[in-house]
Amino acid sequence: MLIRNAHAIVTGLRGEDARAAGPDIRVEDEVIREIGKLEPRPGEEQLDATDCVVYPGWVCTHHHLFQTLMKGVPEALDAALPEWLPRVPWTYRRGIDAKTLETAARVGLVELALSGCTTVADHHYVYYPGIGFDGAAILFEAAERIGLRLTLCRGGSTKPLPGYESADYLQPETADAMVADVERLVSRFHEPGEYARRRVALAPTTPGHRVRAEEMPGLAQAARRLGIRMHTHLSEDVGFVQWVEETYRQRPVDFCAERGWLGPDVWFAHLCHLDEHEIALLGRTRTGMAHCPGSNCRIGSGIAPAPQLAAAGAQVSLAVDGTASNEPGDMLAEVHLALYLHRAAQGVGALGVQEVVHWGSQGGAQVLGLRTGAVKAGFAADLAVYSLDEPRYFGFHDLAFAPVLGGGRPRLRRLMCGGRTVVERGEIPGLDLGELGARARRAVAQLRAV
Repeated sequence: MLIRNAHAIVTGLRGEDARAAGPDIRVEDEVIREIGKLEPRPGEEQLDATDCVVYPGWVCTHHHLFQTLMKGVPEALDAALPEWLPRVPWTYRRGIDAKTLETAARVGLVELALSGCTTVADHHYVYYPGIGFDGAAILFEAAERIGLRLTLCRGGSTKPLPGYESADYLQPETADAMVADVERLVSRFHEPGEYARRRVALAPTTPGHRVRAEEMPGLAQAARRLGIRMHTHLSEDVGFVQWVEETYRQRPVDFCAERGWLGPDVWFAHLCHLDEHEIALLGRTRTGMAHCPGSNCRIGSGIAPAPQLAAAGAQVSLAVDGTASNEPGDMLAEVHLALYLHRAAQGVGALGVQEVVHWGSQGGAQVLGLRTGAVKAGFAADLAVYSLDEPRYFGFHDLAFAPVLGGGRPRLRRLMCGGRTVVERGEIPGLDLGELGARARRAVAQLRAV
């Protein structure tokens, strides 16, 4: 495949490498081989990218795909996290079965793909004794059908949820059962290579709060024995930070450090409330973050100090979180919001356009340990070719960063994941979008009736 005549190529890298001269990109064997002024080879497929800009496929490092059918729940439109949790995910989890999960996953993955996303890390924690279906298998199959890379972050809880002791769908597991299932998933699905399409991570839901403190070191040891990464929520709201301080007499990052949960193989979602010591510790250990500005704004959790974390040396990435708390659910919306949010909070110098693109692409790939997220020779051919043919993109003096600055969702001329077409001319080949929408509406009605 030869992509020809691109107006601009944004690489996802930093500094002078943030743009490639182009205008052509050659893809062979699922990998980018050359970038420059290239001549077509006999019989080589060509894609005309005239007036288009090319980006790396976005990398979303934290999602809850099962929540995709929980958007705009009326009882929680104006609820903060402590009220939102029981009104939305804790309530509607009782209606999640194999069919509902498959529909939710397809809707969420389609939305991400149409925004130019090629890699998704899904924090799936719908597990309880006797669940009766394999959520991981459903999620991997849904991603494969669309053509995206998926890191399955195998979540779960080992502590009972106060007030829900009689709800079978919220019953805890044992730590041993969690580890045993992770071992099963690694054996069946995990691909260790740097171009992997399927990965598994160990991801207890919330340290201390939903998993016992004394179990955290053993979980970390199990993950490192299996050669997989570790993920969890941390410091999303003030209440959690206060609870950790009162219960363990530690800040949350110190709590995790003492139990083996820091390092370049660990990334945390949210991190809205950190002190200077915690920022420095996360940076020094090269720990990662999944920055979720949309969700954090939607339920009023706060603004994570992502620019300060990046400056300290932490690995910063972007994520949409579950669309029950962030209804847009697409990565372009997240990148656009992140840029505007940090500039509004800290001034225009807080975050550059090139840096926020890096967070959403190469930064995410680094967090997940993949050789993706960059338009550079030797990297996976995960490429978004955007057609900027809508009025919001007219008038730009430089179109390179129009998809980020312009907001909205430019039409994809082509989205490729490992060189394979996922989206073409704004549509996913073989997908009946109307039928999927009807399925989603039926599923929402069923959830409301449970």
